[in-house]
Amino acid sequence: MALGATQRLHDGVAAVETMTRFALAVLALASGVYTYLGARSILDGSPTAVFFAAVIYSASVSVGIYAFWSYMARFYPHVTSRGGRTAMLGVMAVGAAMILAMSSWLNAAALAGSAAVEQHLSETVEDYTADLDRAHQNALASQNLLPDIQRASERFAQLAGVERQSGSLTGTTGSGSVVQLLSQMSAQMKSLTANINASREQVDGLFAQGQKRLETMRSLVSAPGTIEPRADQFSTEAVALTGVITSLAQTSIAPSIRRAADDLSLGFIAPVPDGGAADLINRQNQVMDTVRTSVTAQSKALAKAADEILARPPVQERRFVPMSSAEAVLNYAQDFIPAWAGAISIDLLPGVMVFILAVVHGAIRRQEENLPFAERITAAELLRALEVQRVVTASGVTIEQAVSKAEVKSETPTSNPESSPETEPNNITAIDLKSRSRDRTHEDR
Repeated sequence: MALGATQRLHDGVAAVETMTRFALAVLALASGVYTYLGARSILDGSPTAVFFAAVIYSASVSVGIYAFWSYMARFYPHVTSRGGRTAMLGVMAVGAAMILAMSSWLNAAALAGSAAVEQHLSETVEDYTADLDRAHQNALASQNLLPDIQRASERFAQLAGVERQSGSLTGTTGSGSVVQLLSQMSAQMKSLTANINASREQVDGLFAQGQKRLETMRSLVSAPGTIEPRADQFSTEAVALTGVITSLAQTSIAPSIRRAADDLSLGFIAPVPDGGAADLINRQNQVMDTVRTSVTAQSKALAKAADEILARPPVQERRFVPMSSAEAVLNYAQDFIPAWAGAISIDLLPGVMVFILAVVHGAIRRQEENLPFAERITAAELLRALEVQRVVTASGVTIEQAVSKAEVKSETPTSNPESSPETEPNNITAIDLKSRSRDRTHEDR
């Protein structure tokens, strides 16, 4: 039964030898094709130079992969010593690492390079969207001050109107110094309101431009066709969008509000009281002091609000960095694990066949060691043994005598074996069962 199993294993190894060579050739060719596609995407130069360079590189990779795994399939299964196996495994690990370095990542670039570049563009769009929104919010932060400024302007205008009509502040009607001061403060507030409104229109226009740029960039990401021209146009749109974001950051009205707040208090100039009586002049001075206090409080509130807006972190200028398909598939490798697994499997699948052959040859050796000598001897060896037996019998020497004589001569070394005529019988193959068993023993224990 053991002999039959061993023979079937021998027949199986012989049967799959052609298939093994064919599989190695196909896998090496497939790896070379994808390596060509990946190499072409990262090479620069004229189309002819790129074509020949990629073909030469991919052909070298195919030949190298086929030769490496052919050597491993031929030699590794027959190395039986532990040290030899360890050395071969080390060589296999180094060769596999070289194959990954020169081929597998280019295979992955060919399989998922376009998708990786599209993902890079998509994430870039998201980053630019966040930058545009933040710049827009910073630019519109000053708009939150508009209601307070408008209320202050209306309050000064109403006080001026009441003072003019009824004299509720000074007790004297008419357009005197107090009315003039209140009207002056109301006019300054209205001017600041107009500046904020004008800034809002400019901010809205720039934000609309940025939205259009983003819409174009999103359409380029999802558009059909090759990725290279889309990536080039995407880069152009990204540069334009960067300019829009920079303009938004520069249109903030907060610095102007901060300066206007300082002007309200530091540049406060009260008119000279114009009352005819000393009592009226005194009342006008009191009202002007009250107005000064109100203006100072309003100035501090505006300055504090403007400082809070100016303290916001500015939007850092973002520079779009284009990526080739090979760079993108490396940078986003965690998102394309199936493509990487396929690319690596094409290059390292022959290693599985090598281990299968090693296991089969090990099983053959173990089964042959357990067989009797009569079942392990081949027909050619049997014919040679019979021929030796006829020669020995014809010379009048028995088999036992020939064996013992051969053992004695093997134990007694001579100074010049070739010059001794008695050394010639040593070339006869020993047929003693014990010595034959030792000759057939292997070292895989």
